[in-house]
Amino acid sequence: MRHWLRHYTRPFDYVLLAVLIPLCFLPWWLWSRQQAAQPSSNLIAVISIDGQEVRRIKLGRQTPHTQFTLHPAPGQYNVIEVDGARIRDKEDNTPDQIAVHTSWISKPGQQSICLPHKLIIMIQAGDDPNAGGLVQP
Repeated sequence: MRHWLRHYTRPFDYVLLAVLIPLCFLPWWLWSRQQAAQPSSNLIAVISIDGQEVRRIKLGRQTPHTQFTLHPAPGQYNVIEVDGARIRDKEDNTPDQIAVHTSWISKPGQQSICLPHKLIIMIQAGDDPNAGGLVQP
């Protein structure tokens, strides 16, 4: 078998592998550094139903534990729970329960999506003057 391997490889192939394998991990390393550099103190949860923003909630240590119910359409409900710097769809009446199984989200870019109710909870980073607690537009 070694003879077969020598027949198909050249010395430069090992140099190429030694360079390419670490480069494969470069995107992951850059992404993890970018995630660590983002401030977690200015998080905003944006809740939208059918593309229309319903609520913006500032998330942080001082955010009180809150629970409220949204009714996207007659006969539909989503119980949303906020606990400090995290938020989740605690309960809904969809058959698949995907948003409920997503559980808590707390990092910028994370989303919890309930497709049958067209409800999306998205975490955004940044300063927003309109997000001082539970604010309805």
